Amino acid sequence: MIQALSLLLTIYTFILFIDIIFSWVRPDPYGPLGGVMRVIHMLTEPVLEPLRRLIPPAGGLDFSPLIAFLIIRAIQMALTA
Repeated sequence: MIQALSLLLTIYTFILFIDIIFSWVRPDPYGPLGGVMRVIHMLTEPVLEPLRRLIPPAGGLDFSPLIAFLIIRAIQMALTA
């Protein structure tokens, strides 16, 4: 059970990373990656939006994914401890 949860958190980390890449390159929302981009955005926004309210972007940089990565890593470490 713990390994499955840890695996899900690892997969979510990759989804967050893909969301970050999409935010940099901004693919055409109506192009071939548009559907993938929308799904990834729908998966990441419920986590990132509350973090953005706590720590708003500073100087145009959004630190919410970094905080999400740290929280996920802390949860994984607590699960394996």
